Amino acid sequence: MDMNIIASSQAPKAIGPYSQAVAVGDWLFTSGQIPLDLEGNIVGSDIEAQARQVFANLKAVLAEAGTSLDRVVKATVFLADLKDFEGLNKVYAAEFGSHAPARSCFEVSRLPRDVKVEIELVVSLR
Repeated sequence: MDMNIIASSQAPKAIGPYSQAVAVGDWLFTSGQIPLDLEGNIVGSDIEAQARQVFANLKAVLAEAGTSLDRVVKATVFLADLKDFEGLNKVYAAEFGSHAPARSCFEVSRLPRDVKVEIELVVSLR
């Protein structure tokens, strides 16, 4: 099995021992992205600003892999508070447009750096 590690200089570095994304065969698996800028600072204090930064980071990782959001098959969203579901959906819908990949969304007890949202993707490279 050939694995290709994806590392974009246009997205924040991993804050732990993992890759931004890994391509295996026809699939790309991103690690969860949180709303950090390139210097590792949290961007935004509300769900919409944080979600926009998460998508900016995800798009940078996807671009490094030669793909984009229109190839996303599955998204997994982690929210610190499910009350942010509506605000997250506004940004999510704007980012994906008419493309509607499968999605799971969970409220979790805590996210890294106490951010409001984390998103990971599964992407078809074919």
